[in-house]
Amino acid sequence: MPAPSGSELGSPTSRLGELGIMLPAPPTPLGAYVESSDAGNLLFLSGILPVVNRKLAVAGRLGDSLSVEQGREAARIAALNALAAAKRHLGDLDRLKKLVKLTVLVATTEQFTEHASVADGASDLFVSIFGSELGHVRLVYGVQSLPVGAPLIVDTIFEIAREEVTAWT
Repeated sequence: MPAPSGSELGSPTSRLGELGIMLPAPPTPLGAYVESSDAGNLLFLSGILPVVNRKLAVAGRLGDSLSVEQGREAARIAALNALAAAKRHLGDLDRLKKLVKLTVLVATTEQFTEHASVADGASDLFVSIFGSELGHVRLVYGVQSLPVGAPLIVDTIFEIAREEVTAWT
């Protein structure tokens, strides 16, 4: 069944409810940086890990200790964490208009070649929230290792609706 288009979907909050998805607690930075920053109508999120209750839900490297399916699940968890971080930053998840760009760094062995399949764990979630007609561009690549033994990092740029400012006269 094809994914619904953006015009057929409700708000991100209503869509999550329809899918039976509850957002996790937003992640916290591992160092001296902020998790999110907006500029103009764009929201930039720092690399998001697949954490649940402040611990890695999945650890290891693809092609070594992890399967493609485990990598897809890790990408989905990280994507949910990105939505939670966006909600904390914006105060209202429904200010998200679309995902503009998704970058997924995957910790792999040298022989691993299924990076795109792993990243689909995040892409598929975002398509189910924002629809296929809005789409997003994506960059996926493999690296030797990632912080704290994470199997991947999801990095996102969202388009946001600016808050209306009412001028008092």
